[in-house]
Amino acid sequence: MANIVDNNSEYCMPFIVSRLKAHNEKHAQNPNPPPFFLGMNGVQGAGKTVLVSQIKSALESPPSNLPTAVFSLDDLYLKHSDQLSLAHSHPDNPLLQHRGQPSTHDVALGLSVVSSFHQNQPTKIPQYNKAAFNGQGDRSPESEWEEVNQPGDPPIRVVIFEGWAVGFRPLDDEDLRLKWSEALAKVESGDYLGRLGYNRLEDVMDINEALRSYDEMTNQLDALIHTDAADPQYVYKWRLEQEQSLRESKGSGMTDEQVKEFVDGYYPSYELFTDTLRDGIFGDEKEKQLRLVLNKNRKVLRVLTI
Repeated sequence: MANIVDNNSEYCMPFIVSRLKAHNEKHAQNPNPPPFFLGMNGVQGAGKTVLVSQIKSALESPPSNLPTAVFSLDDLYLKHSDQLSLAHSHPDNPLLQHRGQPSTHDVALGLSVVSSFHQNQPTKIPQYNKAAFNGQGDRSPESEWEEVNQPGDPPIRVVIFEGWAVGFRPLDDEDLRLKWSEALAKVESGDYLGRLGYNRLEDVMDINEALRSYDEMTNQLDALIHTDAADPQYVYKWRLEQEQSLRESKGSGMTDEQVKEFVDGYYPSYELFTDTLRDGIFGDEKEKQLRLVLNKNRKVLRVLTI
């Protein structure tokens, strides 16, 4: 069993410090400056959660001493009842039968949290219980949400917004059709390890269309760190290792076949949206994105500033 033990924050902190400096200079004349918003993207099993924890610890420690909050895309999943309604309204789209893909998050809720942070107001950070309804999940009661920026608290100066799809940008219809057609051709040739080609075009178009509403959250980011896999297929190995560790420590967890089915549900979006993520999500604004490329053992191969 491979453990994620490397402190990859050493690659990230110089980048974060430089972007924080730019942020502070931008808001130097603002008597109530917004916090710095850092996006964190990483495929399942890449060590993103560990890296987020390392970065938060570094930011809150000397010499930075910056109060930092973590806000997860996973905690924006729809309420259980709303997810059921979404699935029932798209009965032929397998990508929408469970939480995960764009469409299955409450974007309006996310934007309200971002707005509250931006105004340095008391903020409740949503929480999601993935174990509810026998693993189907449900949003936790608001009474269980984390509260920050409360009276007497030091104001949050950094918000880390993390998730497997953070920073994904929708494709135009032509690019989407091209990617889907290429995947379909690989299926027919028998030389294909992905999942996109096993889905109908209209189903992936639903996902892409839903992703357009996520742009408003993405546009709030001041910087992005992308923990990337040199080979996207590593996600299967990494998630199997995670689940094996869970079974060893807690005595329960998904079987290997269940893990494969779980990752299969996300993989079409990796095929669709990773290329644009790698190219950079900030348009003409440069050096706002850091990409860590990992080998199959989660060792950093390359560090790229985009």
